[in-house]
Amino acid sequence: MGSPMPMRLPLVVLLLLGVVSLRVRAGKVATELVKPDFTASYLLFIDTYGVFLASTSGAFQAVVYNPASQQDRYYLAVLHAPSKTCVWVANRAVPITDRAAPLHLTARGISVEDPNGTVVWSTPPFGAPVAALRLDNSGNLALLDGRNATLWQSFDRPTDSIVSSQRLPVGGILTSAASDSDLSEGDYRLNVTAADAVLTWMGSLYWRLSNDVNSIKDHDGAVAYMAVNGTGLYLFAADGGVVIQVALPAAELRIVKLGYDGKLLVASFASANSSSTPMGGGFEVPSGGCDLPLSCGALGLCTPKGCTCPPLFAASHDSGCAPSNGSTVLSVSSCGDATGGRSFPVSYVSLGNGVTYYAIKFAPPALAGDNISSCQELCTSNCACLGYFYDDSSLSCYLVLHQLGSFINTNSTGGSDKLGYIKVQSSQAPSSSNSSSSNSTLIAILLPTIIAFVLIVVVSAVVITSWRKERRRAGRHPSRSRDLQLRRQRSPSDSAHLVREIVDDGDDIVIPGLPTRFTHDEIEDITNSFRIKIGAGGFGAVYKGELPDGSLVAVKKIQGVGMQGKREFCTEIAVIGNIHHINLVRLRGFCTEGQRRLLVYEYMNRGSLDRSLFRPTGPLLEWKERIDVAIGAARGLAYLHFGCDQRIIHCDVKPENILLADGGQVKIADFGLAKLLTPEQSGLFTTMRGTRGYLAPEWLSNAPITDRTDVYSFGMVLLELVRGRKNRSEHVSDVGGGEASDSSNGTTGSSSRAAKSDYFPLAALEGHEARRYAELADPRLQGRVVAEEVERVVKVALCCLHEDPHLRPSMAVVAGMLEGTMELWEPRVQSLGFLRLYGRGFTGPADGGGSGIKLNQMWSVGDRSGTTSLTTMSGWPSYMSSSQLSGPR
Repeated sequence: MGSPMPMRLPLVVLLLLGVVSLRVRAGKVATELVKPDFTASYLLFIDTYGVFLASTSGAFQAVVYNPASQQDRYYLAVLHAPSKTCVWVANRAVPITDRAAPLHLTARGISVEDPNGTVVWSTPPFGAPVAALRLDNSGNLALLDGRNATLWQSFDRPTDSIVSSQRLPVGGILTSAASDSDLSEGDYRLNVTAADAVLTWMGSLYWRLSNDVNSIKDHDGAVAYMAVNGTGLYLFAADGGVVIQVALPAAELRIVKLGYDGKLLVASFASANSSSTPMGGGFEVPSGGCDLPLSCGALGLCTPKGCTCPPLFAASHDSGCAPSNGSTVLSVSSCGDATGGRSFPVSYVSLGNGVTYYAIKFAPPALAGDNISSCQELCTSNCACLGYFYDDSSLSCYLVLHQLGSFINTNSTGGSDKLGYIKVQSSQAPSSSNSSSSNSTLIAILLPTIIAFVLIVVVSAVVITSWRKERRRAGRHPSRSRDLQLRRQRSPSDSAHLVREIVDDGDDIVIPGLPTRFTHDEIEDITNSFRIKIGAGGFGAVYKGELPDGSLVAVKKIQGVGMQGKREFCTEIAVIGNIHHINLVRLRGFCTEGQRRLLVYEYMNRGSLDRSLFRPTGPLLEWKERIDVAIGAARGLAYLHFGCDQRIIHCDVKPENILLADGGQVKIADFGLAKLLTPEQSGLFTTMRGTRGYLAPEWLSNAPITDRTDVYSFGMVLLELVRGRKNRSEHVSDVGGGEASDSSNGTTGSSSRAAKSDYFPLAALEGHEARRYAELADPRLQGRVVAEEVERVVKVALCCLHEDPHLRPSMAVVAGMLEGTMELWEPRVQSLGFLRLYGRGFTGPADGGGSGIKLNQMWSVGDRSGTTSLTTMSGWPSYMSSSQLSGPR
């Protein structure tokens, strides 16, 4: 009996020694700084629950974090220590799955590894070695170089939160976590636009800061960034003025966090080190439980008494509701082939009276002035439409697109009653045996009626056509200018107003916010029968005109318009016409008669940028003017990408589409017009629109076209502003300059095909590598430049040209860097190597003799206007829709 005890003693001793050894090896929490060759893991810092670095005040901690204490997802994160609130996370898309997996700090930056030693997240490469990792008292985690300059910081890459002293610029986004234990990106977003801050779910708007009862709008102006401070939540203009504010009780620290449930919470603390209990007077939106997109699950009905299901629906296994008749609610994923990938025709299930949808109050109607049958037809023809609501009082139709959330009982919210229907597919094909006899009877009854109706319509059409021809012959008289003036005076300016337009074939079109519609005869009067041609480009010729009130306009004849009907064309024009920004050319009106499509723009008397920048004679565009052009154009593009209710991708950014006027006005032209071009698609070939020399690499690769495609084109424009010539010396410049050009013909100084010179983007890359920026400036300026600004513009341009679209900054960030209000990015040279290949393509074949020739051939396709139609048999994303190709919004 005594022998087993001696055998157990060594085992117990070993276990005790192991525990002691683990305790001894456990890391010590550093204060403010850690230096390279540092390693951390949850296991190494298990005594401090993963905390390895604290700010000097102790208010914030850098930690290897396992939210909700689960054991299979670990993140590099920053926490507010008193409240244990996670305010930033690094590797949210790729968590560490083992608590022993390390995080390394080296002279190259931070890297996070999985258990196999594979790096799952790291900071970008830097031009200088990392000297320290610092966590300051504001909660900003930063990498510093030997001169204490910031190489990288968490404040520039917010996840789902911002804190006091942190800015969220226009175009910036907060993305919710998937759950309290899974910090990967969820479906909710906070977007800061040039006009507002909004919350969206799956792209559908459900809250605006400007609409909140607690917000106050101080003045009109473009928003530059959102911030929270001791007195409240603010949207600031670039000059620091307040655009919109929410006043809150005084507090030293505030944390703005977008929760995984879709609610935005502003938590307030008396001091940075105060307890985890937030102060009173917090701000949480949306304030009503039924205002959340998924308050009761998919297809659930939110009422004051809680969640239920609509009358013809029943609870489903996924915490939502489903049709009780056994039919299947359709999803966008069922849009597989030409028939939508559906075996049987779709039908609709009614939601009953008093039921509406959360997103309707934020969305303009998809159709107005028509009956409910037209609304249903519109939804049926759109595979992305999953249901519709029809307001009988205003004859307005609202489509529910892409995703279905919860419904709202309007009897409790005070909303007007709408008729709602959900698109479904029956589980079995409809029987035809019972319907054949009834169909034959119905045909026998309806056929004579239909024939009589058709005869009446034909006779009426003949009479109306004859009458209109007589009216048109008698219509040309001196009083037309006065009639035109009266028409313009009664045109609405409010985009929410519904304008009734009667087209020339007798159809009534009701489009929300349609701009002034001119007849073709009126356009002829305005342009004096198209006498003065001031430009021509990829979208058509441009003529100078004058309205009866004396204001000058530019009239563009649109060419290459697809097969859109008048209604579709007018819908697109309504979108363009209601976009107003100081850096975007304003659409004054339009004309659509038969196959004619004309647009009336404001007049820009200095013409397009290419004329001022590239012309060999005349006044030289000075450096200060070039900086102003770059900033103005960047602001305009940023507004198109993030400030509009519907995002617009320009798809043809180039100097010819940047217009100038006296007083330093800079405006982007031709935005949104790519949507109107013919897709020209067939089986194996796909045609894209753009201009050679400005097309991003993703046009030729298996990658989607996004707003970062415009960023690439803008980077090319920035380099041309720096050098004062085309990046491609063999390029033939466009004749004309868009809406504002004021000379009838001619080419720019860079139009010669004879001489080949260096491909300037490659020269800019080499100049950046050598840190010789001043030599890149336009020699015609004779040194009249600011060296620091040349460096800044070149660096911004190269960042815009990164081959990987995800590495390019947004246009809002580009504008901030050009203005000097945001930290300047360092170009990633390894993502610009393709410029060397392009450069060989323009200066002669490479040593192998092949790549240069192929590149020249690849970029040589185009018409004289510079608009390129690049066609490829392979390497093109066959799934790409025509809307993606022609400027999605």
